[in-house]
Amino acid sequence: MKLLFLTGTRADWGYAQPIADLCRDQNIDYEVCVTNMMMLPAYGTLVDELRRDGYNVGGELFMSLEGHTHATMAKSMAIFMSSFVDTLVREKPTWVVLAGDRGEQLMGSVAAAYCYVPIAHIQAGELSGNIDGVARHAIGKFAHIHFCANKDATDRLKKLGEEEFRIHQVGHPGLDPITAGDITEVKAFKEKYSFDVEDPYIIVLFHPVTEDYEFVEDQASMFIEALEKFPQKKVWILPNNDAGAGKLRPIIKKNRKSDTLMFENVTRADFFRLMKHAQCIVGNSSSGLLEAPSFGLPTVNIGRRQENRVRGENVIDTPFQLDTITQSITTATSTEFHQKLKGMTNPYGDGHSAERILEILKNTPIDDKLLVKRLTY
Repeated sequence: MKLLFLTGTRADWGYAQPIADLCRDQNIDYEVCVTNMMMLPAYGTLVDELRRDGYNVGGELFMSLEGHTHATMAKSMAIFMSSFVDTLVREKPTWVVLAGDRGEQLMGSVAAAYCYVPIAHIQAGELSGNIDGVARHAIGKFAHIHFCANKDATDRLKKLGEEEFRIHQVGHPGLDPITAGDITEVKAFKEKYSFDVEDPYIIVLFHPVTEDYEFVEDQASMFIEALEKFPQKKVWILPNNDAGAGKLRPIIKKNRKSDTLMFENVTRADFFRLMKHAQCIVGNSSSGLLEAPSFGLPTVNIGRRQENRVRGENVIDTPFQLDTITQSITTATSTEFHQKLKGMTNPYGDGHSAERILEILKNTPIDDKLLVKRLTY
């Protein structure tokens, strides 16, 4: 068996990495195809990090045109899909493993399906409030095996007509490193960043929403104004490269304070250390819904990017209204709210997903029953 993982961001690599680690441990053949933000110097050239960590990089595919507009996003995906076909032909994988809902994952599913290569999709069936949610369900129509994080996603795939033998509820593999304790030590973190996690701070992680392209500057100014009402230090993880990023990133950098810790991107182990000690996370990142519950970390979720997605009791949803955002942060940073979250259960799993996923891939016959998809409606 040979697995081909596709990754374009640190986030989706966080889904795939625990499975790749098991492949290394069990001497299972695998390659990682890297694209999009993982290759860009502006975002830390994460492909170099993968190589330093000893992962097999089986392809580096450029796709990111300058501009951060709707048109450049669409053209970038077209460029990637053509190149990915060449990777499939060269690597001849048994399975293509896709994760999440990004555009490159969608193009990967189209290419693999038409090359008659079986597709396994991690985090299948979930909802989100923008075009990524549409992409996720489109990937689901091409995928041959669906790995779901919870019952909500499992039930949705059944309603979408997917055959039950294809659907596996395994949890979110991004939680596996948390359960395993793969978190940077406090002393090492302080030495690395000259930042004391024992001091009060708020994590801020806000991505552009493609449907809100025209409003991103006003949205950014509003939530920055709300954040400035709070004395805690701010730890910013800068946004992805979706349409609107060219407007959003300069505003964030312009408003940086002297005591702000700002990352282009951050390793998972470092990010988990930040989450473990933060007073709350503010923005619209899925990490506030997926990983934050494992730390009992309050999340102020702004806008529609995560709309209708399963969330734990740690999440406070708020629209783009200054007073409402301010009140939500006040609640999230309160002792009472933190006490309420102690011992909460993460609705995305128990942190043992990768082993389940790999066993299913090893034991699933690749035959016409798998490859010829039939809808149940």
